[in-house]
Amino acid sequence: MITELGHFALILAFMVAIVQSVVPLIGAHKRWPGWMAVAEPAATTQFLLTAFAFAALTWAFVTSDFSLRLVWLNSHTAKPMLYKITGVWGNHEGSMLLWVLIVALFGAFAAWFGQGLPPGLKARVLAVQGMVGVAFFAFIIFTSNPFLRLDVPPFDGNDLNPLLQDPGLAFHPPFLYLGYVGLSMTFSFAVAALIEGRVDAAWGRWVRPYTLAAWMFLTVGIALGSWWAYYELGWGGFWFWDPVENASFMPWLIAAALLHSAVVVEKREALKSWTILLAIIAFGFSMIGAFITRSGVLTSVHAFANDPERGMFLLGITGVFMLGGLTLFAARAGVMQAKGVFAVASRESALLINNILLGVSAFVVFVGTIWPLIAEIFFDRKLSVGEPFFNMSFTPFMVALGLILPVGAMLPWKRAKLGRVTRQLMPVFVLSVAIGVLVWAMQSGRSALGPVGMFLAAWLISGAAMDLWSRTGRGNGRIGRLARLPRADWGKAVAHAGLGVTMAGVAGMLAWQTEDIRVVQVGESYELSGFTFVLKDVHDVQGPNYESTLADVEVSKNGRFVALLHPEKRFYPVAKMPTTEAAINNGVMRDIYAVIGDPQTNGGWAVRTYYKPLANWIWGGAILMALGGCLSLSDRRYRVAAGAAKRRATPNAVAAE
Repeated sequence: MITELGHFALILAFMVAIVQSVVPLIGAHKRWPGWMAVAEPAATTQFLLTAFAFAALTWAFVTSDFSLRLVWLNSHTAKPMLYKITGVWGNHEGSMLLWVLIVALFGAFAAWFGQGLPPGLKARVLAVQGMVGVAFFAFIIFTSNPFLRLDVPPFDGNDLNPLLQDPGLAFHPPFLYLGYVGLSMTFSFAVAALIEGRVDAAWGRWVRPYTLAAWMFLTVGIALGSWWAYYELGWGGFWFWDPVENASFMPWLIAAALLHSAVVVEKREALKSWTILLAIIAFGFSMIGAFITRSGVLTSVHAFANDPERGMFLLGITGVFMLGGLTLFAARAGVMQAKGVFAVASRESALLINNILLGVSAFVVFVGTIWPLIAEIFFDRKLSVGEPFFNMSFTPFMVALGLILPVGAMLPWKRAKLGRVTRQLMPVFVLSVAIGVLVWAMQSGRSALGPVGMFLAAWLISGAAMDLWSRTGRGNGRIGRLARLPRADWGKAVAHAGLGVTMAGVAGMLAWQTEDIRVVQVGESYELSGFTFVLKDVHDVQGPNYESTLADVEVSKNGRFVALLHPEKRFYPVAKMPTTEAAINNGVMRDIYAVIGDPQTNGGWAVRTYYKPLANWIWGGAILMALGGCLSLSDRRYRVAAGAAKRRATPNAVAAE
């Protein structure tokens, strides 16, 4: 009964979304307050109905209702409860229901917390968000219905993909979708502004919290996915440049550019056209990610579905929204005249360069991701674009971005004196160079990747600290003023420092990691990077829904015990699928990583061992970046209603800033 009610609620939400996308838009055009007022209750109702449908599907998974086809395909009675719940979105149909739930959630947030928005703009924003909902409701109901029943319910299910039965990946999709779909809100604001023909400082203030939230959630989602790939797949890497990984990385890059560009719109009423274009493109890349994940056009371990028909439906949705948005942009670009002028040496120029670097980086990733498909369609050639291409073409832009960030963050608006900023940053630069030289001297003539990465990391981290310190003025009491700085300033500094920490982790891991692959007999020892490894034992273990071969690997250094690692090879009988569970001894400065392989004919076991310097700095930096986003989002200046009220009360606020 609950399942049928959930299905009915989903259909009702579809109908409400249609009303939300039509009535307020007509009302805003005709200036009919009553019609415009329909947007808020419609957005709330759409969210509540979709949430009920999602809760009904979750209940079916929790209670193992195998009369539901989706539960039968993706669950099992012996599966732990956590993975029964995460099985709701660990498949195509359920993940799309989560997607549309988040679309409705962001629309509801705009309705609940957008009291300061002008009625016409608010109605148009919610109408466009309703259109996005209509498209995905139609996709779910007509091609990917999660509530399909089986005529004869089986006794048990087929189980969830074992690779997805992991805490890291359990929470990876929700965070990623909050980022993906959060960009639909920036798209709605952009299209609404184009329809209205008005982009001003208030618009920049209104769109920034949604952009920041989407970027923050994307950061957490990407980090969780990378962390999962690191310890779950047993290959020892953190980023494979897989098409689906790239599909999440491209919106992150564009969202970062949009976030910085919106600052210029808010503070200086410049870069309006560019900011609107970025808002459209950012959501477009999110849609491309959904298409890649579900169409089967590109092979990926992360793919949810391999269905060209569904892929064409998603491609059609992407085409409608992108072509519609870009056409409207071309028609209305003339009304978005920039008011603020700025010198070459200014924060505006630095943010523009930042945008160009991030935009070109995203384009490079896009070309590398989509080129195999283009080559197959137009040139009848099968090829793959791998790590060497991305490292060579993408890395220089990230190096340039790292170099410019501390300088750009300290430049004043409109007109700056470079000499003053360079004098402030000179101690930071000297410290960073010294760290780079020290690393070069210590690494005994290896590649320049390590020293350059450490220089950039020190430059970003100490530059962020100097940026904060420079805002405290002069004289006594600077420590107290530092604590009273706005949270947005702290957020920016923490996020920039987080990028530096991640760069240090990436450089350290790629430049200095060591690897050992060998066949080891039980009781045999071997050396790697100063550590001694001994394969103590290999035995079988029975898990809740899997069978495991578990190894005991003792690690010591200079005769002192360090850790006892337990790498596993699991086999899931229901899914008939093996998985590799790496054993990792985590440390602040290094990871020791072990993987057990297959038994050999001579009685030994294949064992792969890694020493990974600064590995955890990669995800620690991502946590800091997300924390920086949280700090900025909590700043009272980001509250939409307060900002809008301030703008209405002081029409000349832009000029004053």
